[in-house]
Amino acid sequence: MEIYLIRHTTPDIEKGICYGQSDLNLKGNYTEEFETVLNQIQTKKDFKVISSPLKRCALLAKHFSNNIILDNRLKELNFGDWELKAWNDIPEKDINPWMTDFVNVAVPNGESYVQLASRVHAFFEDNIHSENNQNLIIVSHAGPIRVILSMLLKLQLKDSFSIKINYGDVFQLKRENESLKLITEINL
Repeated sequence: MEIYLIRHTTPDIEKGICYGQSDLNLKGNYTEEFETVLNQIQTKKDFKVISSPLKRCALLAKHFSNNIILDNRLKELNFGDWELKAWNDIPEKDINPWMTDFVNVAVPNGESYVQLASRVHAFFEDNIHSENNQNLIIVSHAGPIRVILSMLLKLQLKDSFSIKINYGDVFQLKRENESLKLITEINL
């Protein structure tokens, strides 16, 4: 079973803005970025395609199949009250507790990284460790992909940000029997 984890391409938002589950458009050159992603999937096999429902992911997923499955568990972290605010405009009294322990502290009216990890683990169990050996393409965001990669690399969530994930990055996994192996090399 082959699995590709793919981060969406560059969103159309200025730097320094907090966004997670906001449904953003992509930068105007997204078709060029799509080509770069598509060229990294060098196979003619059939794939089941599962995507975050946010359009920055779903638009890319549609390039792999007309039959995509949208799964809310693949959404990025819910930044609640901070969505679409400049990071610099979030009061220190609000952001400091989260910055001190982003793994366990939930964003006001949002979620914590542990909560995101919980839904991603459920998705992973339902789709990767199922009896179905169908090849998968999963289009998601940096947060959910980091959670999956940290599981494979046996990293604690607090250390998962050592995994660099750029827009349009592709990570290949392979499952043989009950063993799941990361094929893409990651430098920590």
